[in-house]
Amino acid sequence: MKPEPFAPWQCPLCGEPLTGDTALKCGRNHSFDRAKEGYWHLLPVQSMRTKAPGDSKEMVAARRAFLNAGYYGIFGRALGELCLAYGVPTGADAPLHLLDAGCGEGWYDRCIAQAFAQAGRSVQLAGFDIAKPAVRLAAKALPAAKYAVASSFAQPVRTGWADLLLNCFSPFAQEEFRRVLRPGGRMIYVVPGAEHLYQMKAVLYDTPYKNPVQEVAYEGFRPIGEREVSGSITVPAGQLEALFAMTPYYWKTPRDGAARLAALPELTTDIAFRFLVFEKE
Repeated sequence: MKPEPFAPWQCPLCGEPLTGDTALKCGRNHSFDRAKEGYWHLLPVQSMRTKAPGDSKEMVAARRAFLNAGYYGIFGRALGELCLAYGVPTGADAPLHLLDAGCGEGWYDRCIAQAFAQAGRSVQLAGFDIAKPAVRLAAKALPAAKYAVASSFAQPVRTGWADLLLNCFSPFAQEEFRRVLRPGGRMIYVVPGAEHLYQMKAVLYDTPYKNPVQEVAYEGFRPIGEREVSGSITVPAGQLEALFAMTPYYWKTPRDGAARLAALPELTTDIAFRFLVFEKE
């Protein structure tokens, strides 16, 4: 039996399916060439509010160094296990269609790909992010996946393509998530746990706070599972700035708080992640 083509994308300009291996083309002759690193730029110029949206090259490199050092190992393992547990392909012999919305530099995807390889299961993994430096690294590190520069709120993904959608700490584009998931498809939505990075926040702020643990209902999605993983990490000064830059606190911390963090030789802090699993109704 001939394997099905790996074709997750649709034209960001007209919505028609994109086909091809290197140059992607739709029925209206809109064409998109693959970059030498192996990704496609599917974010129309008119949708870009700035010349280089998303994280900078330096922030992406710092995050990659931090994640590659293994500090979030419990997160990567849990994610692989959950994708294997909840990912259901359309047929017994079909590969799982997995979409990572807001893929960053692809470390999460590499954890998932490794878990599926070890389990002997087939997966077609597609991911996108608005930050080109991140997508460039993701595509180079995992050539078997398909990556694009794109926005969560106008996803260049075929309607109903995804069996399983992954959203890790990224914007929640509810309507688009529903559109790209097939009927009965699942979504794993990852948010910080209550204690996540609490000790780091105690350095940054005079009155640190725990993350709110909310049970939010999303129209068109039915909750079917939840898991929390937590642990403790000790981060040396050289990696603390990278960890800080991965968080939303980076943009809203007073200068004196950031200076206190920068002065530390190391920091031991809790990490906690909540994995919320939903099924499309």
